[in-house]
Amino acid sequence: MVFADPPYNLQLAGDLRRPNDSLVDGVTEAWDKFGSFAAYDTFTREWLSAVRRVLKEDGTLWVIGSYHNIFRIGTQLQDLDFWILNDVVWRKANPMPNFRGRRFTNAHEILIWCSHNKQSRYLFNYDAMKSLNEGVQMRSDWLLPICSGRERLRKDGRKLHPTQKPEALLYRVILAATEPGDLILDPFFGTGTTGAIAKKLGRDFVGIEKNPAYAEIARERIKQVEKVAEPELLHTPSKRDEPRIPFGSIVERGLIMPGDALFDVKRRFRAKVRADGNLAFMNQRGSIHQIGALVQGSETCNGWTFWHYESGRELTPINALRQLLRAESR
Repeated sequence: MVFADPPYNLQLAGDLRRPNDSLVDGVTEAWDKFGSFAAYDTFTREWLSAVRRVLKEDGTLWVIGSYHNIFRIGTQLQDLDFWILNDVVWRKANPMPNFRGRRFTNAHEILIWCSHNKQSRYLFNYDAMKSLNEGVQMRSDWLLPICSGRERLRKDGRKLHPTQKPEALLYRVILAATEPGDLILDPFFGTGTTGAIAKKLGRDFVGIEKNPAYAEIARERIKQVEKVAEPELLHTPSKRDEPRIPFGSIVERGLIMPGDALFDVKRRFRAKVRADGNLAFMNQRGSIHQIGALVQGSETCNGWTFWHYESGRELTPINALRQLLRAESR
């Protein structure tokens, strides 16, 4: 995977001041200044071409930017045949106010997530993202705070890097698209946020940074990061990787008997279990999924969560029996 936080080409004209006339500590470094849009486009195409050369066929690239540059980068990505998978909006929980009061407050940045090409068999840790979001599908708008407080690297009260990204943002990106042991490249390493989170999550990394001061800060920062002592805690098993357990196996094992009744959670529907692992409902027969869809008048149904069996006085999802057999087969 590649994570890139390139210069935004902010095109700032003069100092930015707060209403009390104090100076905003913004981006004034030479590395963010380009003579024209054409010069920025040339710079962008060159580094994206270099990334494309080293990125594996099934690898992915994340690029972050603001309205100043992200649309120009998006055009270059498509011109170079990267395949855009998502644009993710990072909604800042605590954005910097718009001091001049002439525009909306800039409260978000955009990440573009793309694969090497349209045919790439890229990695997406769907189950990890769902777990991170309390069991709900992760959306493409992420509400996270900007880098501040103890996390913000400072010296003598001044920020050591003007655009330091929050660790929570990199945590989510890295967890979403890599596995432990994968190699991550950050071609604009800065003060090493990507490397710090990569080390924390058991990933390898290569960081490229031409500013010696930033590079030294990154080295010292990463030295202080401790790896997780138990590597197995870093991996989220995918449901696709779990052993396949047909409902018929549950019948074969005698956990549910032919002739037993299955119900939906509200006991509106009642089907009987056949010896071959199918269900019988009125004059219809089919799998737990087919009969579940039939009784509801829907096209699809997850029969494992829809159907329940009687366990004492309670109804228990038949999925509990599947998990029991899966635990035995591990």
